[in-house]
Amino acid sequence: MTGKALVLGGGGVTGIAWELGILAGLAEDGVDLTDADVIVGTSAGSVVGAQLTSGIPVEELYQRQLEPPTSEIAAKIKLSVLARWAMASLGTRDPQRARARIGAMALAARTGPESERREVFESRLSIRQWPTHPKLLVTAIAADDGEFVVWDRDSGVSLVDAVMSSCAVPGVWPPVTINGRRYIDGGMRAPANVDVAAGCERLVVIAPLLAGFRRDGRVDSQVRAMGMRRVAVVSPDKTAAAAIGRNVLDPSRRAASAQAGREQARRVIADIVSAWKD
Repeated sequence: MTGKALVLGGGGVTGIAWELGILAGLAEDGVDLTDADVIVGTSAGSVVGAQLTSGIPVEELYQRQLEPPTSEIAAKIKLSVLARWAMASLGTRDPQRARARIGAMALAARTGPESERREVFESRLSIRQWPTHPKLLVTAIAADDGEFVVWDRDSGVSLVDAVMSSCAVPGVWPPVTINGRRYIDGGMRAPANVDVAAGCERLVVIAPLLAGFRRDGRVDSQVRAMGMRRVAVVSPDKTAAAAIGRNVLDPSRRAASAQAGREQARRVIADIVSAWKD
């Protein structure tokens, strides 16, 4: 790949709101990241990526985050679930095997029906078709063997299914069935899967979370391994982190997260321009 890449990381419903706040704030000051050649979306970032390529103005997408989150389902990642993720990730040197262990946990967990989650995603996404440009790449993981997959418009998978699978937090939401196989959150490999954008000349990463359980999945590790010079990485500052709170799956924090992102955009715009503009 060549050109500009925008990588959007995972971070729950508050992560969606914060990312859209960042993007709206940048656009307000004349920095439009929707002119990317490639957009990589993981978990929350897959939702934002799909929304950005829908043709709906970023400002409108941002304003929707300020509305009451009536279509969202409140949830929380329990400490016991986090502990099982950590044990699976650190209990083997083989990253795919670690992901398969998390997948097994997800398949065994008691969660709500897929149909209920589909209603949420159909309300989040205003379009059902993959964009022709920019190229949208959505990450997920096969629950049965931990295979890392990257969906795009040539995958034969619907956009809603792709985004749902990328957001299927194991132990919280049900794995998503696609062509008879079940998939879980792409963030179980890495919080942003920055390396999917390898080969691009300029890179902006907007990621609510920077570190995973494995060092090779960290945003800084992946950026360093790519050896790119024109890079900007944005994560929540102290003010935004306080607005987001401890539970990234709490819809009641959505508006505050979006507003904090928009305010933070002013503080990071110089770094973004340096990486993005000619």
